[in-house]
Amino acid sequence: MAYSDVDLCSQALVRLGAAPIGSFADGSAEATVAFRLYGLVRDGLVSAHPWSFSIAQAALSEPAPAGSADFAWRHMLPADCLRVISAGSDRRGRGAEYRVLGPALFTDERAVTLTYQRRMPESDYPAFFAAALVARLAAEFCLPVTESASRAEVLRRAADLELRQARLVDSQQSTPRRFEDFTLIEARLG
Repeated sequence: MAYSDVDLCSQALVRLGAAPIGSFADGSAEATVAFRLYGLVRDGLVSAHPWSFSIAQAALSEPAPAGSADFAWRHMLPADCLRVISAGSDRRGRGAEYRVLGPALFTDERAVTLTYQRRMPESDYPAFFAAALVARLAAEFCLPVTESASRAEVLRRAADLELRQARLVDSQQSTPRRFEDFTLIEARLG
């Protein structure tokens, strides 16, 4: 199923027992709450875990001098970047030393391959993530819409369980990472 921001918010509102919305501008209190909270909750949930569906790589090759004592080059981050996961050189997505300051990545590498979490359209969300997002939205919308702190706490616990389940499903979508440099093993075998 292709999701939209309004669909996801409507599903969360239905979980609360509130009426679904047709748009963020429909004039209802529910639409106002959804409009104000949706982007923050969505971006927070996407950037809280390295979801396989939201990982992207980009080549950053037009640096500017850093003007910093720590690093030589400053690379602007992609516009859809929510969180940097790693950076590397020589077409590797990791291994470089870096620091993110504001909208830029500082490093000593002139050409960087960036691995990052990106903001993406809701229509590309897998079902397990959409379910976790709806559960989190319901928990966040509960207090301003229903003014029930006890219901909000129940929904928050349910959202935490849904998030754990989504992380489990997401973790099963790739080959587990192996240790590449483990000095204890090298000491025993070497």
